[in-house]
Amino acid sequence: MLAAVCGASQAQDAKPATQTIFRAGATPSSNGPAANFDGKVRVDPLFPAGAQGSFSAATVNFEPGARSAWHTHPAGQYLIVTKGTGWTQAEGGPVEEVHAGDAVWCPPGVKHWHGATPTTAMSHIALTATRDGKNVEWLEKVSAGQYRP
Repeated sequence: MLAAVCGASQAQDAKPATQTIFRAGATPSSNGPAANFDGKVRVDPLFPAGAQGSFSAATVNFEPGARSAWHTHPAGQYLIVTKGTGWTQAEGGPVEEVHAGDAVWCPPGVKHWHGATPTTAMSHIALTATRDGKNVEWLEKVSAGQYRP
Protein backbone atom coordinates (compact mmCIF):
# COMPACT_ATOMS: atom_id res chain seq x y z
CA MET A 1 0.00 0.00 0.00
CA LEU A 2 2.82 2.40 0.92
CA ALA A 3 4.46 1.72 -2.45
CA ALA A 4 1.24 2.61 -4.25
CA VAL A 5 0.90 5.87 -2.27
CA CYS A 6 4.57 6.78 -2.85
CA GLY A 7 4.23 6.01 -6.55
CA ALA A 8 1.20 8.29 -6.83
CA SER A 9 3.05 11.05 -5.00
CA GLN A 10 6.01 10.77 -7.37
CA ALA A 11 3.69 10.94 -10.39
CA GLN A 12 2.06 14.10 -9.01
CA ASP A 13 5.48 15.68 -8.37
CA ALA A 14 6.74 14.97 -11.90
CA LYS A 15 7.07 18.06 -14.07
CA PRO A 16 5.00 18.11 -17.26
CA ALA A 17 6.71 18.01 -20.64
CA THR A 18 7.49 21.37 -22.20
CA GLN A 19 5.23 22.74 -24.92
CA THR A 20 6.61 23.46 -28.37
CA ILE A 21 5.39 26.49 -30.28
CA PHE A 22 5.68 26.35 -34.06
CA ARG A 23 5.55 29.94 -35.29
CA ALA A 24 3.34 30.82 -38.25
CA GLY A 25 5.40 30.98 -41.42
CA ALA A 26 8.42 29.21 -39.90
CA THR A 27 7.92 26.18 -42.16
CA PRO A 28 8.12 27.16 -45.85
CA SER A 29 5.01 27.12 -48.04
CA SER A 30 4.92 25.10 -51.23
CA ASN A 31 2.75 24.92 -54.31
CA GLY A 32 0.54 21.85 -54.53
CA PRO A 33 2.28 19.51 -57.00
CA ALA A 34 0.59 19.30 -60.41
CA ALA A 35 0.57 15.49 -60.13
CA ASN A 36 -1.73 15.75 -57.08
CA PHE A 37 -3.74 18.93 -57.72
CA ASP A 38 -5.50 20.81 -60.52
CA GLY A 39 -5.37 24.60 -60.37
CA LYS A 40 -3.47 26.85 -57.99
CA VAL A 41 -2.98 25.35 -54.53
CA ARG A 42 -0.66 26.54 -51.74
CA VAL A 43 0.25 24.28 -48.81
CA ASP A 44 1.39 25.93 -45.56
CA PRO A 45 2.65 23.26 -43.11
CA LEU A 46 1.82 24.06 -39.49
CA PHE A 47 4.94 22.27 -38.23
CA PRO A 48 7.90 20.51 -39.88
CA ALA A 49 7.36 17.02 -41.29
CA GLY A 50 7.96 14.40 -38.62
CA ALA A 51 7.96 16.93 -35.77
CA GLN A 52 4.91 15.37 -34.13
CA GLY A 53 5.36 11.73 -35.03
CA SER A 54 2.06 10.17 -35.99
CA PHE A 55 0.30 13.04 -37.78
CA SER A 56 0.82 16.10 -39.96
CA ALA A 57 -1.08 19.36 -40.28
CA ALA A 58 -1.20 22.07 -42.92
CA THR A 59 -3.36 24.92 -44.11
CA VAL A 60 -4.23 24.22 -47.74
CA ASN A 61 -5.41 27.16 -49.87
CA PHE A 62 -7.35 26.42 -53.07
CA GLU A 63 -7.96 29.19 -55.61
CA PRO A 64 -11.33 29.05 -57.44
CA GLY A 65 -11.48 25.88 -59.55
CA ALA A 66 -8.54 24.21 -57.78
CA ARG A 67 -8.92 20.73 -56.33
CA SER A 68 -7.02 17.67 -55.19
CA ALA A 69 -6.74 14.45 -57.14
CA TRP A 70 -8.57 11.42 -55.81
CA HIS A 71 -6.69 10.00 -52.84
CA THR A 72 -6.94 7.92 -49.67
CA HIS A 73 -5.43 8.16 -46.20
CA PRO A 74 -4.33 4.95 -44.44
CA ALA A 75 -5.19 6.37 -41.00
CA GLY A 76 -7.85 8.97 -41.89
CA GLN A 77 -7.97 12.76 -42.19
CA TYR A 78 -9.85 15.68 -40.66
CA LEU A 79 -10.49 18.81 -42.72
CA ILE A 80 -11.50 22.03 -40.96
CA VAL A 81 -12.72 24.63 -43.45
CA THR A 82 -11.39 28.03 -42.40
CA LYS A 83 -12.37 30.25 -45.32
CA GLY A 84 -14.61 30.26 -48.38
CA THR A 85 -16.73 27.55 -49.94
CA GLY A 86 -15.53 24.22 -51.24
CA TRP A 87 -16.58 20.81 -52.44
CA THR A 88 -15.64 17.34 -51.26
CA GLN A 89 -16.71 13.92 -52.46
CA ALA A 90 -16.20 10.36 -51.29
CA GLU A 91 -16.21 7.83 -54.12
CA GLY A 92 -19.76 6.76 -54.95
CA GLY A 93 -21.30 9.62 -52.97
CA PRO A 94 -22.56 13.06 -53.94
CA VAL A 95 -20.39 16.16 -54.22
CA GLU A 96 -20.93 17.93 -50.87
CA GLU A 97 -20.58 21.68 -50.34
CA VAL A 98 -18.59 22.82 -47.29
CA HIS A 99 -18.24 26.27 -45.76
CA ALA A 100 -15.98 28.07 -43.28
CA GLY A 101 -16.51 26.50 -39.86
CA ASP A 102 -17.42 23.05 -41.21
CA ALA A 103 -15.32 19.99 -40.32
CA VAL A 104 -15.06 16.83 -42.41
CA TRP A 105 -13.82 13.40 -41.26
CA CYS A 106 -12.59 11.06 -43.98
CA PRO A 107 -12.12 7.54 -42.55
CA PRO A 108 -9.08 5.39 -43.36
CA GLY A 109 -9.04 4.03 -46.91
CA VAL A 110 -11.98 6.09 -48.23
CA LYS A 111 -11.24 7.38 -51.74
CA HIS A 112 -12.11 11.09 -51.92
CA TRP A 113 -11.17 14.55 -53.19
CA HIS A 114 -11.68 18.13 -51.99
CA GLY A 115 -11.14 21.65 -53.26
CA ALA A 116 -12.66 25.03 -54.08
CA THR A 117 -15.80 25.59 -56.11
CA PRO A 118 -15.37 26.94 -59.66
CA THR A 119 -16.09 30.50 -58.46
CA THR A 120 -14.99 30.64 -54.80
CA ALA A 121 -11.64 30.05 -53.09
CA MET A 122 -11.49 27.71 -50.10
CA SER A 123 -8.95 27.13 -47.34
CA HIS A 124 -8.88 24.29 -44.85
CA ILE A 125 -6.64 22.87 -42.18
CA ALA A 126 -5.82 19.23 -42.93
CA LEU A 127 -4.99 17.03 -39.93
CA THR A 128 -3.73 13.74 -41.31
CA ALA A 129 -2.73 10.71 -39.30
CA THR A 130 0.19 8.49 -40.34
CA ARG A 131 0.28 4.70 -40.49
CA ASP A 132 3.48 2.80 -41.26
CA GLY A 133 5.18 6.06 -42.27
CA LYS A 134 2.50 6.98 -44.87
CA ASN A 135 -0.28 9.54 -44.66
CA VAL A 136 -1.66 9.63 -48.22
CA GLU A 137 -1.91 7.58 -51.39
CA TRP A 138 -2.46 9.76 -54.45
CA LEU A 139 -4.63 8.38 -57.25
CA GLU A 140 -6.02 9.67 -60.56
CA LYS A 141 -7.12 13.25 -61.21
CA VAL A 142 -10.74 14.32 -60.76
CA SER A 143 -12.24 14.63 -64.25
CA ALA A 144 -14.13 17.70 -65.45
CA GLY A 145 -17.29 15.60 -65.40
CA GLN A 146 -16.74 14.60 -61.76
CA TYR A 147 -15.99 18.19 -60.70
CA ARG A 148 -19.55 19.44 -60.40
CA PRO A 149 -22.38 19.16 -57.86
